[in-house]
Amino acid sequence: MEKPDHAAIVGAGVIGASWTALLLAAGTRVSVHDPAPGAEASVCAYVEAAWPVMEQLGLTANGNPEALNFHDTAAAAVAGAGFVQESVPERLPVKHALFAEIEPALADGAVVASSASGLTLSEMQGGWRDPSRLVLGHPFNPPHLVPLVEVMGNERTAPGVVERAEAIYRAIGKVTIRVCREVPGHVANRLQAALWSEAIHLSLRPGVASVEDVDKAIWAGPGLRWAAMGPHMIFNLAAGPGGLREFCERYRESNHRWWADLGTPRLDVETVEALAAGIAEESRGRNVAELAAKRDRLVLAMLKATAPIRSES
Repeated sequence: MEKPDHAAIVGAGVIGASWTALLLAAGTRVSVHDPAPGAEASVCAYVEAAWPVMEQLGLTANGNPEALNFHDTAAAAVAGAGFVQESVPERLPVKHALFAEIEPALADGAVVASSASGLTLSEMQGGWRDPSRLVLGHPFNPPHLVPLVEVMGNERTAPGVVERAEAIYRAIGKVTIRVCREVPGHVANRLQAALWSEAIHLSLRPGVASVEDVDKAIWAGPGLRWAAMGPHMIFNLAAGPGGLREFCERYRESNHRWWADLGTPRLDVETVEALAAGIAEESRGRNVAELAAKRDRLVLAMLKATAPIRSES
């Protein structure tokens, strides 16, 4: 299934606005609902700011930023849409109420994907009479720039719905992975959480390194390799012709020692304050908007530089 002619975005905060920009760039007509005051102006401003970035990535050749309309209700927004991306706040009562509203209004064959990062698919299915068309479609922020989407269905998902969602995402330039078993946080967030846990442990508890130097240890070190290949493949290459088996033989005891010494920090008041102080020092007076713009420029540069090589696979 190629990209739908008409998609709906329900919940248009940062994630929903980014999805809106990407779908518009792909040439899809987009209907949006968000009850927050000023949501329409906020989404339009986000699309305007994101468009030049997507142009540089070659995503806007068939796009039209004007193919956008807003609706007072979620039911009106989803009417006639072949694909719905839901990004409302991650509170089950909110999601269940939304699903109950939109289910009767959905077009035949429409696929509904939730951006949820912390809730599970089975939890969200509780808001449906028939959840067969609902899938997990969890992006990484910002969706118009970072390619990953984690897609999942389960035994209550109709045959072919997951595959249709994956095809839609690929048609708008996304890279999908299939989550085959339900675990809290899905896949990428768990990997990210494991790394951050030890980053906190090293920065604050033993006093091994500063917050800034721990960040530097990633972006100037293994982060460069991880942007090219995942950890299994990186370690497969690290021991030469012997591959991953040789790597495990060679570094088994070292890894066991390191794993045994990993920390288990908690985000208590003391830890949060210490992290915030470290980030304030690392930021050097730059505000969140300035730092986010720098992040996006770096990600854009990496995506542009690696696109020809990625296309080989």
